[in-house]
Amino acid sequence: MAETVRIADRINSDPRYTEGDAVRLNNMFRGYDTIEMLTVLLRENMLGDAAIVSSFGAESAVLLHLIANIDPTIPVLFLDTGKHFPETITYREELRAILGLLDLRILTPDPALLRQKDETGLRWSYDPDGCCEMRKVLPLSAALAGFNAQFTGRKAFQSSTRRALPRFEIEDGRLKVNLLADWDKDRIDAYMAQHALPSHPLVELGYPSIGCSPCTTKVAPGEDPRSGRWKGWDKVECGIHNAVTPIGDGSDDPIF
Repeated sequence: MAETVRIADRINSDPRYTEGDAVRLNNMFRGYDTIEMLTVLLRENMLGDAAIVSSFGAESAVLLHLIANIDPTIPVLFLDTGKHFPETITYREELRAILGLLDLRILTPDPALLRQKDETGLRWSYDPDGCCEMRKVLPLSAALAGFNAQFTGRKAFQSSTRRALPRFEIEDGRLKVNLLADWDKDRIDAYMAQHALPSHPLVELGYPSIGCSPCTTKVAPGEDPRSGRWKGWDKVECGIHNAVTPIGDGSDDPIF
């Protein structure tokens, strides 16, 4: 009797997406309007399991409204760092109700890690990178493990470090969709007015980019919208986004 050959169980460790996929998608949707592109992506299930990562900050209503109009069941991941402005938590619940978000997932840092590494809660004051790592990067990384793609609200106009921002990029084998990459401030404002979307209450007080309260300050006229984040530190991102590098087809054409 022939011996049964056992096929070894293997975990596929290949990345779900590659840089080539990002190039292909950037080229495929070149010239598409945002809503037209989003409709194709979602209705043809081109992304696999996808989630929205939202800070419920200054302009978050636009991204959430665009996606919820097509599919309000897409999970929305919110990092509750324990350091947010109270206004942000209130705004989150307001948008949840207005937009009919059906799967809001609130992510929190590991309490044991905070007790070990930030017992006083003041790590932000001397090690903002370490604070962001514990309160944002690690919880989000764990939550995204089961997703193929994520939507972000990043925009090229927000800062000099985001000017090369493409619509599609790859991070850790996951597709990152920067749906509003080519939107400017006027278009954001017009969309919010057209759909009667409420603004974050701190925007009118001089906060065009809103993160954790200890690391967010007002922005002077003419400064980058994100210049009020980690003011005085050599830091421009919390760590959940890598540095932006252009992704295209190798030509000099715009990538949007």
